[in-house]
Amino acid sequence: MNFIKNGLRRWYRGIPQTETGKLRWGLYFRRLVLRLLLWFFGVTIGMTVLYSFLPVPVTPLMIIRNLQQANDPARTVRLEKDWVSFENLSPKLQLAVICAEDQEFLEHIGFDFEAIEEAYAHNKTHKRKRGASTISQQTAKNVFLWPSRSWVRKGLEVYFTFLIELIWSKERIMTVYLNVIEFGDGIYGAEAAAQRFFHKNAKSLSSHEAALMATVLPSPLKRNIARPSSLMRRRQAWILSQMRMWGGKIDYDEPNTPRKPEKLRK
Repeated sequence: MNFIKNGLRRWYRGIPQTETGKLRWGLYFRRLVLRLLLWFFGVTIGMTVLYSFLPVPVTPLMIIRNLQQANDPARTVRLEKDWVSFENLSPKLQLAVICAEDQEFLEHIGFDFEAIEEAYAHNKTHKRKRGASTISQQTAKNVFLWPSRSWVRKGLEVYFTFLIELIWSKERIMTVYLNVIEFGDGIYGAEAAAQRFFHKNAKSLSSHEAALMATVLPSPLKRNIARPSSLMRRRQAWILSQMRMWGGKIDYDEPNTPRKPEKLRK
């Protein structure tokens, strides 16, 4: 009890007062908000800098999934992941996820505004909603945030996307993305998925295997790489056709993003 009393006394003495002893609550809360903001920016920028060269040990989604698994008798508690460097991630898989998820990845600064406009127009007239998240946005969400559709989380996603685009290279964003993305229930990252489904390392994936892995990214808990549906097979064929359109490779130094017809006319 004395510890609590002493703590309350110190807190009370820290509240600014006028010469007459009146508590200045407005000044106190302004200072508190400023300290919290400085703390928030310091921690988040510091973490982003550290993750620019250190592996991400665990993500909020991994913890949430483990809790969901533990509370569901039909599911196994599993967390399979194995961080690998950029050099040990198949260029074919990198191209496959770009073709499937974000074909402007090499060009944009974190946000594909054309895709956002198209998704907004589509969602106004369709029940089935279309997303417009880039690989950078997905990486920011997976590493720092939790899965939800709230405006608070979306706002934080914009902030963290800006940070990683500012501090990380495109190669680093791709490295982190492919090491933390969910490929199945309790299976995270390209290396763990490649070992489980194809019994090989992520560097050795073929174009067909890479394209098949990319098909599950929108719904990794509903789609199964081991038992691909007809929808997944059609999606795989489309991704392979897009990979051929890219010339089967990615050039991070001089982006080789295929030009769209409307861009060629400008």
